[in-house]
Amino acid sequence: MKSLYGKFALTTILIMLFSTICGFLLTNTYYQSVMKERNDKKNVEIAEAIAAHIEAAPKLPLSDYLSTVGKIGYQLYVVDESGKGHFYGGKYRVQDLQASSVKKVLDGYIYHGMREFPRQTFVTGFFANELSNTIGVPFTFENKRYALFVRPDIKLLFSEVHTLLGGLILGTAFLSLLLMLVVAKLLIVPITQLTEATKRIAHENYDTQLNIDRRDEIGQLAASFNTMVGQLQENDQIRKEFISNVSHDFQSPLLNIQGYAGLLKSTDLSEEDRENYAEIIQSETKRLSKLTRQLLLLTTLDQSTRMVKYQEFELDEQLKGCVTKYRWWLEEKQINLLMDMEPTTYKGDAALLENVWDNLLTNAIKYNLPEGEIHIRLEAKEMGLEVTVSDTGIGLTDAEKAQLFERFYRADKSRSEEGTGLGLSIVKQIIELHKGEIHVTSAPNEGTIFTIKLPYL
Repeated sequence: MKSLYGKFALTTILIMLFSTICGFLLTNTYYQSVMKERNDKKNVEIAEAIAAHIEAAPKLPLSDYLSTVGKIGYQLYVVDESGKGHFYGGKYRVQDLQASSVKKVLDGYIYHGMREFPRQTFVTGFFANELSNTIGVPFTFENKRYALFVRPDIKLLFSEVHTLLGGLILGTAFLSLLLMLVVAKLLIVPITQLTEATKRIAHENYDTQLNIDRRDEIGQLAASFNTMVGQLQENDQIRKEFISNVSHDFQSPLLNIQGYAGLLKSTDLSEEDRENYAEIIQSETKRLSKLTRQLLLLTTLDQSTRMVKYQEFELDEQLKGCVTKYRWWLEEKQINLLMDMEPTTYKGDAALLENVWDNLLTNAIKYNLPEGEIHIRLEAKEMGLEVTVSDTGIGLTDAEKAQLFERFYRADKSRSEEGTGLGLSIVKQIIELHKGEIHVTSAPNEGTIFTIKLPYL
């Protein structure tokens, strides 16, 4: 049975059947341990009351009286001392009373047939219409001894009330099963819709939303599914834009290289032009190389299996080493650099964090003003380290800050034609891998401040 609805229906039926069997067994246990003794005692009292009434009225028409008692709901069997017996009321299905039991009652003892009726799995002691399943008491009438055997007539005990109760139980069970199947169907419908929606998603049809307005777990699942679909749509859009941007960023330098390489073939080209064209080709080659390295790094960072290699290293020395690498550029642009840091040991991925400082420092140099300033500060705080890189450059607008960490985003193409638009995206991803945060504060013509918070790991 592959259908969830079919499994639910079968499970419901099996549970109801199991519950019925368990309830029946529990009821039977209660009857055998408690009710059986009480039933025997109650019927002994009834039989003794009948016998006492007969003995108290010596002129009582015995046969008529016993017939009357039989008609009001009892099965009677009366045996005299000669062994002759008579039945009154309903008939016994099985007449299996032993002669020794009759003799015992005639001798003045009480016969507890109900209490001593054989224990069985089912509650047959109450319903078994057998002569041995009776109460026997002695009585004397007209100087003759008799044995009176009594049991309630089960057919007469089942009145209209019992019929109504039985119908109520059966009706309740049927309606419960029917309603559970209806509820199951209502539960299965949204799951079926979810299945169909996932099939459409599997075929890259991301324009799929579930219209399920519920507050239960299925509603939460549908809401999560819609959120996932929205994220998939966004990721698909990002993927397409990523491919488009990569294609464009590769195509432009390749076309430049191809074009200037063709010009270099010209025989009447001056030496100055030849050098200029070669420099352009070299610059575009470096740009392609840088783009390739950054794409490989992004691919590595995107892989969920990529684990940060935590190891202790001197963070202040790494920052100083990064500054040393670009000292020539700082001097070329006549930029003053201030460093405010103390010896600091940090546990993290040194190779990845070096990419962060490289990107932030080169951006601070690239977009700074001539004879400007760059300030790098490293501060140890209670919750972690805080690194601040600030410059006195051209700054950013609010719109530019909102998209600054997106892949391939360039705030101003006129000022970032040598960039790839991947640097700050890489920076943010590396910081997040270290469970840290990066914030930017900037305004046009007022410089930019990048603040990185790295927790202790």
